[in-house]
Amino acid sequence: MKKSILSFFLILLVSPLFSQVLPRVGILPFTVSTENPGSTAAEANQVTNAIAAELSSWGVMTVLTGAEAESAEYIVRGETGRIDGRVVLIATTSDGRSGREFNTSRSEGATLGAISMEAFGEQISIHIPVPNFLLGTWQSVINMADGPVITILEFRFDRTVRVHRYDTWEHDGTNIIKYQAIGSGTYTYAGYRRRAVNLEGRTIQTDATVGISLELEDALPAFEIINALGLRVLFDEARENFDLVYGSLPCGTNYSGPAVYPTERVVYTRFVKIN
Repeated sequence: MKKSILSFFLILLVSPLFSQVLPRVGILPFTVSTENPGSTAAEANQVTNAIAAELSSWGVMTVLTGAEAESAEYIVRGETGRIDGRVVLIATTSDGRSGREFNTSRSEGATLGAISMEAFGEQISIHIPVPNFLLGTWQSVINMADGPVITILEFRFDRTVRVHRYDTWEHDGTNIIKYQAIGSGTYTYAGYRRRAVNLEGRTIQTDATVGISLELEDALPAFEIINALGLRVLFDEARENFDLVYGSLPCGTNYSGPAVYPTERVVYTRFVKIN
């Protein structure tokens, strides 16, 4: 019995840490293509260094080069060449253990400098999973004149959500109503390296696309079911805070004008990690 309890404790202790380990990606030295000659060893070496630097800069994977690259979970092999005078880069991304290939990437330009390593890196890493930085318990607080409106959400490994608290609020000119709900739900998480995207005519920085569906008990009727899809999340560098930079989690309605609250809809958008 003691052994079972200890093993269970160790799983609880280790699993969150293990799940957040950045994937290890090995960049093997690019070679000069024999099929499409015309490139040089210096160009191949330049591409090796450039793509390793590009992927490292994203902060969502550990990039290995040299002797360590062969031991990585994901292996990138590539070559440089020329076709009709244009520089061509080709790379394959494969499983470091089985050797199974995930995808082949290709980019070309009039010169090597004309090729975007960012775009080439996007192709190379498309099947490399990014850790789920949403895991854990997060709190959002909206300060009102009559007291704070608070939600506490726990995002779990199995893509379920435990709602420890979800305040819903209403102001109708004379009365203030606040219900403190609890509940449960599910979520989706598609993480990627930080990128700029254009949504509804504005450009925003985002780290992940998230969907959150909740069923709440003891909430105001308008908020018993929450379905917020296509949310865009931006984490701070320490990943201890995040903002919903596109979309929100609704929690209240203000019928009383800007003297009470700036907008009619009250929503949760800013979260801090508490566990």
